[in-house]
Amino acid sequence: MHVVVMGCGRVGASIAQELQGSGHDVSIIDRDATAFRRLPEDFGGTKVKGVGFDQEVLRRAGIADADAFAAVSSGDNSNIIAARVARETFNVPKVVARIYDAKRAAVYERLGIPTVATVPWTTDRFISALGSRSADDVAWTEPSGEVAIVQLTVHESWVGTSVTLFQENTGSRVSFINRLGRPLLPSPKSVLQQDDQVFVAALTDNLEAVRTVAAGVAPEFD
Repeated sequence: MHVVVMGCGRVGASIAQELQGSGHDVSIIDRDATAFRRLPEDFGGTKVKGVGFDQEVLRRAGIADADAFAAVSSGDNSNIIAARVARETFNVPKVVARIYDAKRAAVYERLGIPTVATVPWTTDRFISALGSRSADDVAWTEPSGEVAIVQLTVHESWVGTSVTLFQENTGSRVSFINRLGRPLLPSPKSVLQQDDQVFVAALTDNLEAVRTVAAGVAPEFD
């Protein structure tokens, strides 16, 4: 997918680098050309010097064809203006903005901008919010981006394990199980069965670890 990143600070440069490493097309905007020095020498994306909420600058970055936009400059006002332009003028499907002032972020959320969230936001959380990682298994994401419900690929060795042990070992909470085409709200004593479709709630920052544990061989329990 094509992603436009506004702000080439530490977070912006990290996002751009990781997205490119995952095979995505990336454009990054910054008003200070020297900021692009934070990018690795082999960065193959587009670097655009200019103000990130200027429509012409955004067009040069390919916003018209963008699948996602991340506003991660050091200024709240610039980030929210750019996010709204990306969302409302260019209809970018996924928009996320970094907001330092928690009170201000809450105001924007009440105004109907669910893609704005408070800091601290790690690079991992921004990447997940942009939907570039394992998007197919994400059933729901909480507006702040901190919690998601995902369908896990569960190794067959977990069959017969109680939900309680599964939760303790994966660091997640089982939200529901689809068993033989019917939804089931499990109790702590429920046991995973063959062909269960398991949906869990987990912190966005921990999703990769949760997926890895669930897809791996279950430990031996006493």
